[in-house]
Amino acid sequence: MIRKIVSIRTLLTALLVVSVSGIHAAEIERFDDGPFAGMGYPFSESARVGNLLFLAGQVGEDEDGKLVPGGIRAEAEQVMLNIEAALGRRGLAMEHVVKCTVFLADIAEWGAFNEIYTKHFSHPYPARSALGASGLAVNARVEVECIAGYPD
Repeated sequence: MIRKIVSIRTLLTALLVVSVSGIHAAEIERFDDGPFAGMGYPFSESARVGNLLFLAGQVGEDEDGKLVPGGIRAEAEQVMLNIEAALGRRGLAMEHVVKCTVFLADIAEWGAFNEIYTKHFSHPYPARSALGASGLAVNARVEVECIAGYPD
């Protein structure tokens, strides 16, 4: 529990420093070396500002850029694997995630998504928002973006 408190304290301190001092271009790193690098998408896979890593929204595409078949559960599982891989490329793991935003093509699939989500995150869970959308990229059922904090 002490480690979690220290991590939260570090995150709050980083947010305070960023908000008070502003962000200088030299403090921002953008990374685009994942499986979708070079595919022409107009965004980076992740960006680091201080001790925070911001992951772009992940959908249930496999390494070939194809949406996995099988509906919400299969896509949610692939999303979680994509998040784990993106974090791993930056030296982090799921335990470092402090906030997720979940976009669902159908909010009625929230329960099915949670079944997969809770297999990949443990209590205490990251802060989270979830909302239904009228459509997602590549006709996905779910998209998840995350913010992770680097430990001291």
